[in-house]
Amino acid sequence: RHASTPMASTRLFLRSFGALPRQQARNFAVSTAVKLRGGASRMNASPVLMGAIAASAVAAATLFGSDNSPMPTRAHALMGPIATGDDLKGLEARIAELEADVKDLKFPGRTTNSAFVFIKPHAVTPKTKALVKEMLAKSGIKVTSEGSLNAKTIDEEMLIDTHYGAIASKAVKKLPSELNVQPKKQEEFKQMFGISWEDALAQGKVYNAKAACEKLRINGAGLDKIWSGLSRGQNLIKFGGGFYCGEVEPGMFVINGFYMQMRSAFTTPPASIQYFTVEWPAASLSWEDFRGKVLGATDPKTAEEGSVRRAILEQWKGLGLKSEPNTGDNGVHASASPFEALAERMNWLKASAEDDEYGAALIDAGLSVDTIKEWTEDPQVPFEGRKQSLFDLLEDLDAKTCLEKASKILKQ
Repeated sequence: RHASTPMASTRLFLRSFGALPRQQARNFAVSTAVKLRGGASRMNASPVLMGAIAASAVAAATLFGSDNSPMPTRAHALMGPIATGDDLKGLEARIAELEADVKDLKFPGRTTNSAFVFIKPHAVTPKTKALVKEMLAKSGIKVTSEGSLNAKTIDEEMLIDTHYGAIASKAVKKLPSELNVQPKKQEEFKQMFGISWEDALAQGKVYNAKAACEKLRINGAGLDKIWSGLSRGQNLIKFGGGFYCGEVEPGMFVINGFYMQMRSAFTTPPASIQYFTVEWPAASLSWEDFRGKVLGATDPKTAEEGSVRRAILEQWKGLGLKSEPNTGDNGVHASASPFEALAERMNWLKASAEDDEYGAALIDAGLSVDTIKEWTEDPQVPFEGRKQSLFDLLEDLDAKTCLEKASKILKQ
């Protein structure tokens, strides 16, 4: 009100600031820095001016004293020559840092890695639950909630189908006529089976895995037994990634017939999963190390010593498992990225993006709720000149890096 330049205002501010205890000054500076800068237009004042005042408070709080005693005398040390343009740039940079700090406080999901972990049905025993919790705690990972979901719920709500995404969708959710088979693959189909893809569809000869089980009156294990006897290039064709078609009976073609057995492991009573929502400071453990060192490799035999999957493999008999873990039944699952963790919480726990800490951070970064929901299905998105799997692009990134990359993908 009484000064026309940033540094003059700074001096006046420091004079009134000098009698404040250090901790009070620090708290005041952090809380007002963003308010002052954001209110510059309403107060008909320069953002630089307001930022300079707030930044000077931070400088004073940092420089004056190490306790809570009043600090009037040293304030005059900063009331020397008028600052240069470089000084103002430095103050602006400090204000930007403060704004980022305040945003991190407002959106904890920016600096906290939060994952979804579950023990797979084959390994759900009291001893495995205790082991997993103990090993997570030793790695500095906090369990924020836990629970169990039974086979009936997993089946009726199609939780495992959403979890397995495109593979499951082709086997359970989509009709064969809704699938996109490239012309080259259609030609291969005709050469292998002696009928065109269009004619096979028109004559009702193509089934998804779920419909095939109903047609043949068998369960997933029964279909998997037939499927395992098929051979690539003879009666089994690969249309694309996670997209297979096999002739299980003369003139009867099935899409992703292997999936129903995978699904039945989760949906046949008394199967269940034991889940944990977990979190840890991103600065103390990277997501890559969480998966590689804490969880362990997909194949438990190659998992790192001291990892959860390796421990379950080595102790499987004592833990009460019925068989030795393998690549499929490897004890535990954990999210591959902060975004996939959000997608899994939205699926398994019916969380909303708005109420989830990481979801709120994504929304603040510019993603709409609709975009987040669309991205939970792992679409092919344009990035750096070509379409790529969204999940692959975000895999193993820490919370804030994942936010930044998601924002870049959105702008492509």
